[in-house]
Amino acid sequence: MKELTAVYVRVSTTDQKTASQELELRRYCAQRGWTTLKLYADRITGASCSRPQLDDMMKDVRAGNVARVVCYKLDRLGRSLTHLALMLDELHRLKVPLIASSQGIDTSDDNPAGRFQLGVLMAVAEFERGIIRERVNAGIAAAKERGVHLGRPRTLNQRAPEIKRLSAEGFGTRAIARQLKMPVSSVHAVLKEKEVAYDSV
Repeated sequence: MKELTAVYVRVSTTDQKTASQELELRRYCAQRGWTTLKLYADRITGASCSRPQLDDMMKDVRAGNVARVVCYKLDRLGRSLTHLALMLDELHRLKVPLIASSQGIDTSDDNPAGRFQLGVLMAVAEFERGIIRERVNAGIAAAKERGVHLGRPRTLNQRAPEIKRLSAEGFGTRAIARQLKMPVSSVHAVLKEKEVAYDSV
């Protein structure tokens, strides 16, 4: 039976220290009787696409090695509300609870309040995604009226799955371009075609 508790900490700049978050979370885990811990610490801005330790933690979660994820606050974990909701959804599907110690959030099955909080967060994130889709569709409609060609260059076919995956995780066009080291215009072309495909269904 898996007993590993993943402890995730993040600070906003390389000058800040994670020690205070780590100390608080280790105390919290000790109080809950969780003694087998693995620390994941990122020192990076919240909007940054690159979170190597967060990525490593999610790999361990997907591999079935993690019993629970503990962080100090939810904003330490997610890049955005949409990204956080996607992560919560994945943790839920994998039956791995998320605990934010300073906010009293615990999505364990035996915690009704935590389950309610999870539902609210995901509902708000879905509302946000709906607004984004409406804006994108409106922009595409305006571009089509201006005669803008929305097709995707053939050379982008191999990168399209990566671009669409990052878009689904809440990354913006420029963030995806930085992450994949691609021109912003190429990423934009792929995402435009994706929305056009949805409209034609």
